[in-house]
Amino acid sequence: MKHLVEVEKGCEGVDDRPSVGPAYRSVFAADGFPSPKASLESCWDIFRLSVETNPKNRMLGRRQIVDGKAGEYVWMTYEEVYDIVIKVGASMRSCGISKGGRCGIYGANCPEWIISMEACNAHGIYCVPLYDTLGSGAVEFITCHAEIEIAIVEEKKISELLKTFPTTTRFLKTIVSFGKVTTEQRQEVEKYGLSFYTWDEFVLLGENRQFDLPVKTKDDICTIMYTSGTTGDPKGVMMSNESILALIAGVDQHLECINEKMDSSDVYMSYLPLAHIFDRALEELFMYNGGSIGFWRGDVKLLFEDIKMLKPTFFCAVPRVLDRIYSGMQEKISSGGFLKKTLFNFAFEFKLRNMKRGFKHEEAAPYFDKLIFSKIKEAMGGKIKLLLCGAAPLAPHVEEFLRVVMCCHVLQGYGLTETCAGSFVNQPNDMAMLGTVGPPVPNIDVRLESVPEMGYDAMSVSPRGEICIRGKTLFSGYYKREDLTKEVMINGWFHTGDIGQWQPDGCLKIIDRRKNIFKLSQGEYVAVENLENIYGLAPTVDMIWIYGNSFKSYLVAVVNPNQESLEKWAQQNGAKGDYSDICANSKAKEYILEELAKVAKSNKLKGFEYIKAVHLDPLPFDMERNLLTPTFKKRRPQLLNYYQSIVDDLYASTK
Repeated sequence: MKHLVEVEKGCEGVDDRPSVGPAYRSVFAADGFPSPKASLESCWDIFRLSVETNPKNRMLGRRQIVDGKAGEYVWMTYEEVYDIVIKVGASMRSCGISKGGRCGIYGANCPEWIISMEACNAHGIYCVPLYDTLGSGAVEFITCHAEIEIAIVEEKKISELLKTFPTTTRFLKTIVSFGKVTTEQRQEVEKYGLSFYTWDEFVLLGENRQFDLPVKTKDDICTIMYTSGTTGDPKGVMMSNESILALIAGVDQHLECINEKMDSSDVYMSYLPLAHIFDRALEELFMYNGGSIGFWRGDVKLLFEDIKMLKPTFFCAVPRVLDRIYSGMQEKISSGGFLKKTLFNFAFEFKLRNMKRGFKHEEAAPYFDKLIFSKIKEAMGGKIKLLLCGAAPLAPHVEEFLRVVMCCHVLQGYGLTETCAGSFVNQPNDMAMLGTVGPPVPNIDVRLESVPEMGYDAMSVSPRGEICIRGKTLFSGYYKREDLTKEVMINGWFHTGDIGQWQPDGCLKIIDRRKNIFKLSQGEYVAVENLENIYGLAPTVDMIWIYGNSFKSYLVAVVNPNQESLEKWAQQNGAKGDYSDICANSKAKEYILEELAKVAKSNKLKGFEYIKAVHLDPLPFDMERNLLTPTFKKRRPQLLNYYQSIVDDLYASTK
């Protein structure tokens, strides 16, 4: 395993404990894990030192709106942001919030979000992010569970917060709006005895107040980040200063080792939720290096317009965003005429072939890059050096396509909130890593643990098992849930619940999820997430949810078809009507079932793993119906609840 070094031997299982494979770490950490700079004791020091080093650098930017139209990005420098942070911190202290207090931040990414977070860091106040996609139920739970005393809220989310009254007023004492406040909102809040400020009023509150910053240590909790949760109530993941500092030290060294060291000239597009560890960790990394962070306008339809204006050098995405880019490009290629399509396909295959032979992406087809692919890069601003995907698996055909056409490094990574985001990431110009999440980042140890009931053996020739992680990036436990903490933290190893398979070169492939397993009536176990990944390879499928239970002997599925593919089939087969009508067509369902069967056959699935009936839903699974988490993971209980009658009909129709 050329990308790994072994640090601990594996062992066979004893006393009903499963066997565990050897512990490995990155070759970049063969001499030990990198340590944060000696002057860094807390997340506050990351920002403070960057202000000292890069006071005039652009830090936070948003597009200026004039007469309803978005113009250029307008920037605040590091020292300008620092001045506001100090005032906001003093305002928090004026409201009686001190070290160890809780501040909730509820809204889309914007400069005020980061300023509020840094004010919390300055005074040792726990920052408790609230997903801006969460409804009032989850907001109420988190506010009460974390005992949030002050909530800083996006203007359009104030009404959602007010729905949690009076339950949350046991803890809430102050509310601050990112923007304005209506008279009605102020009256409603003050009726419960709470203080309510606009952003400008709140900044002024602390303008002439002086508070000493408390001493902060690496062990101090800096944030409680609630996981979106596929089942049950969200869990409060406690992150210490040390976790984030260790993550930054490891990622910074990793980037340096692959010759992609970040510096103060780099620009980042902030649109993934800051309430998720993926984006939070990346923005901390940019601040650590004195880079610039530009914010989107909060509308996915306008995202690529914002990207083109900002011209980021690093772009991070979840698979849903990259799937849209891929589908949009495929549509343009298909509608471009025979000559353009033929030229594109020739250029694509030529460059892909050279990349697989070991050429760097910039050397594989420089002529075609200039003639064809550079236009795609220009649509993303023209300066992207690295495109990173995380939060969920990226389909291999999409990853391969983007690696060829984006004229930049396209990397896939893996991590969890509990591991402080990025734990694995693949490396540039290595096509063998396609479909994997690469080797570990040089700040963790990793091993696999056998899962006998699912047939996964960590000691086999092709080791497979539950991914277990050890290192300083790990969380400090679930807030108020020591029982859940003990379930996943065993002898210093965090059990992720994800099933991985080591590749011969030392890269890791995510193949399954431990808990997404059920037994069919004939006694066969089905690893449903693995099956969904396999069936998702079908070009006719955008997303699939597979269902089965121990009272049934076979599987059924709800499919979001690829609209372009299905409409093309309809045109060729005389199916009439709009897209919804096509999805309801029995012949279309038969067609999709045949395509799924082809995938099952080519991947040598067992008979009981074949899907016997499908429902085609023209409306993609979404967060609005509570079918997906904010990081686009499937909420399986909610999917079953939503599609229960359809599942019943599918089983009834196939008796």
